[in-house]
Amino acid sequence: MAIGASSVKTVEEETDDITNRVRAPQLRRRLGREDLREVPEARRALRELLRHWGKPGRSEIAELLTSELVTNALVHTDRDAVLTAVVGPRRLRVEVRDFVARRPRLCAPGAEEGTHGRGLVLVQSLADAWGVRTHGVGKSVWFELGPEAV
Repeated sequence: MAIGASSVKTVEEETDDITNRVRAPQLRRRLGREDLREVPEARRALRELLRHWGKPGRSEIAELLTSELVTNALVHTDRDAVLTAVVGPRRLRVEVRDFVARRPRLCAPGAEEGTHGRGLVLVQSLADAWGVRTHGVGKSVWFELGPEAV
């Protein structure tokens, strides 16, 4: 998939070849390094995914938290990142994977940081669950929201 390319798969389009079960709608988007134009594009793609899920008017929190994770990955690493969002029957899971092992720090923002340092605090405050998962190369920062928050 090319940098900046995305795919949104709806429930009707994707079935598991082995079990013949319908898979959850999902979004997968590769994000170009240090390209903050990817942030509004990621929000738009997530909004479209949630529209397919039937939750078009309740995506503000999901979009905000996705913006924070995408921005963090692009600003604090010098590498590409991959955004994945999966809609399940009871939750939305959004994950941003980057290719830098350094774990993000949750810090209380002070006046000296200005608008910086609030991203993970927002994620912690607004998500039903969130965390960091390490990979062989890099990590994924993820959050989950139940349908009432989406």
